[in-house]
Parts: sequence; structure tokens; C-alpha cells
Amino acid sequence: MIKIQSISKSFGERLVLNDISGVFEKGKPNLIIGASGTGKSVLLKCIVGLIHPDEGSVFYDGRDFYGSDRNSQIEVRREMGMLFQGGALFDSKNVEDNVMFPLNVLTKMALPEKKDRVNFCLKRVGLENVNGKMPSEISGGMKKRVGIARAIVNNPNYLFCDEPNSGLDPQTSIVIDDLIQDISEDLDITTIVVTHDMNSVMGIGERIMFIYKGQKLWEGTKNDITHSGVKELDDFVFANKVMNSLRTNT
Repeated sequence: MIKIQSISKSFGERLVLNDISGVFEKGKPNLIIGASGTGKSVLLKCIVGLIHPDEGSVFYDGRDFYGSDRNSQIEVRREMGMLFQGGALFDSKNVEDNVMFPLNVLTKMALPEKKDRVNFCLKRVGLENVNGKMPSEISGGMKKRVGIARAIVNNPNYLFCDEPNSGLDPQTSIVIDDLIQDISEDLDITTIVVTHDMNSVMGIGERIMFIYKGQKLWEGTKNDITHSGVKELDDFVFANKVMNSLRTNT
């Protein structure tokens, strides 16, 4: 479980995050949603420590991340897996070396053990016998699955996904969403997904936080989102439904 308490962040005189608190539960996808530029990616970066908030606290299973020393923060970071936009694979490395990269950096495992772990993770995301392929030789959806394999190769307790369906067609997006949900449940990890894709929200949104202009305006589930009573959320849901319909019919 991850708990955030009164997170605020400004860049110069621009207030980007304003006193955001919430809990992200274990064993399910926790979604942070909102329009582009509303602060959701900045919030994610504050949670993982890429950006230091001006105020507030982040607790990883009771451990105060910003209130601890550097060594303790490093230990927490070792328990994180990250899926970046576009997959963020190394173009000069093949699939196997991309997935193995965290093991090379964070562990002292022997090479045969690393290869076994890489093969296990690639199989887990539905990719076998692609170890020698370069990123330029696989599809966008496959790159995302390789990114997920790399994110889980080190057995993380926490998985963070920033716009995992960016650039994917609706059918492939569903595959990625289902994979994220399955991995969260099977590995019993705390997963946070930043997205503005309503298909993802309605598919795997068991716990949803809506951010609007740097503030948390609503929290709930996909079953509650269409009757939230929050105008800004209603506008966001409607706009995304229209855009998804246009993409599907094009």
C-alpha cells in the first residue's frame, strides 16, 4: 500500500499540485486520471521520488519515504518497477538485454539465473522467442509488453505505469490493460497507472483518483464515475467518450 499525505508542488509561481492526499491499495490497479497538463504525471513523479514535493509525505507500507535517509530511500526504490510512455527501451539493446538491465544494475545474480528470470517474465507477458529481436523489429504493443517484463523482472512491490496505452490502438490497449490488472493481482503488488484513457478507466478502474488543475476533486470506482456529481469529471468523461468513439469509427 502507498499513502500520500498533503502533497503540494509549485514550479516558480505556478502551483501544480495542491494538498493532495490518498491511498493506493495493494493487489489492484489504482488509476490517476485527468486531462493533459492537470498535474497527474507530476504527482506520479513526486510519489516515486523523481520530483521532490514542496510539502507532504509519501508512505510505502508505512515507511516515510521523504522522512528517511538516502540509504532507506534507495531500498524503497529497489522495490519499484516503472513502465514509461512509449516503453522507453534501449534502441541499441535487444529484447533480452533490455529486460535484463535492472538485474544487471540491482542484483548480483549469475548470468544463467538472469536469463531464466528474463525468459519467465517474457513468457508472463505473452512474448516468447523474441529475446534476440531489436526494438525496431517489434510492434508498439510488443514494446509495451517488453517494458512491462522489464518493470517486473526484479520482483517489485510497487509498479508505476505512465500512460501505458499512449500510441496504441484500442484493441492493443485492452491487452495491455488486462496484463497490468493480471500482474497486479497475481503478484499482489501496489500498482499506480496514470492515464486519460476512459477505456482503461472503465476496464480496470477499481480505484480511481481524478485530478483537476492540481487538485483531487473525486475518488471512487468505475461503477461510480458516471454519477459522481462532479461537473469537471462529467465533462472529462464525456469528452473522452466522444474522442474514443471517433477513433473507433475512423
